[in-house]
Amino acid sequence: MKRKVQIVIAAAFMITLIPTEAAHSQGQPIQLALFNPIQIVPEGQAISGIRLNLIYGKNTSVTGVDFGLVNHTTSGHSQGLQFGFVGYNEADFTGWMEHAVNITQGKDTGVQFGIFNHARRMEGVQIGLVNHAESLHGLQIGLVNVIDSGGAFPVLPIVNWSF
Repeated sequence: MKRKVQIVIAAAFMITLIPTEAAHSQGQPIQLALFNPIQIVPEGQAISGIRLNLIYGKNTSVTGVDFGLVNHTTSGHSQGLQFGFVGYNEADFTGWMEHAVNITQGKDTGVQFGIFNHARRMEGVQIGLVNHAESLHGLQIGLVNVIDSGGAFPVLPIVNWSF
């Protein structure tokens, strides 16, 4: 367990070092939020580093590591690692999302791992009890897998795919 935590922290740190367009924007390096609006950085700004949401954090985007009970991004392209109970991205996300509930309203490139996963456009893998993608280029593994358009099957238990 201790080794896994060390690996996650090291990987999170490495991701924050990757130079990206979002990282060079006016994103703040650290966010600490109790709940919106009680947070260090206002919701209208991006975070390029680490965001810790004790209850609920809301920012335009996060590049790096996003930990918290409820992680909410509103616009722009978020990327990196997200861990918590609910992850809600109103725009695009690239990376690893691990929450009980993962929702991406834009394009999600990477992995969604949780009880319920939803993406408007998924390019990658969804692993959970219930997986839903409006369009998918990848794989779903779970009890119920739903692809609205372009999938091998509209609904399939255990595994569904579209390539």
